[in-house]
Amino acid sequence: MKTERRSAIKKLFTSAAALLGVGYVAKANGIGSKEKEVGEVTEFQDVPLFSGHTTYNNIVYIAGKGAHVAPFEIKAHTEIVLQELEKELIKAGSSMDKVLKVSVFLNDIADYKGMNEVYKGRFGKRPPVRTTVAVAKGGVPGDSLVEMDCIAYV
Repeated sequence: MKTERRSAIKKLFTSAAALLGVGYVAKANGIGSKEKEVGEVTEFQDVPLFSGHTTYNNIVYIAGKGAHVAPFEIKAHTEIVLQELEKELIKAGSSMDKVLKVSVFLNDIADYKGMNEVYKGRFGKRPPVRTTVAVAKGGVPGDSLVEMDCIAYV
């Protein structure tokens, strides 16, 4: 009787954990998972600083991409950034159609409409979720008017 009750409780807990996503904690802690894979690593003073992308359990995380060139116009910068995201996704074995989330960082919120004009339609018929913010004092690093990063699957 005790064994049956424990078994039933264990099944209930496992089902509840699966519904709540608790099972992913084990994967995130490396249990039953392979080591993360990284793309090209940018170094600073001979010390690894960040990777162009990181892949873990068929999810790829793309580092922020900016456009640090003239012309300093939002539509041109958005086009460059989206092309850089796509190149990095391809290197990681993914594509724009597989993007799940995009974060957009604008130097000036007044550029929102211009950025959207170039952005629309770039991720297929089922676009990813997106967060767009205007950065605070100091702006986007470098001379870029926009920076984007994303999360996709492989």
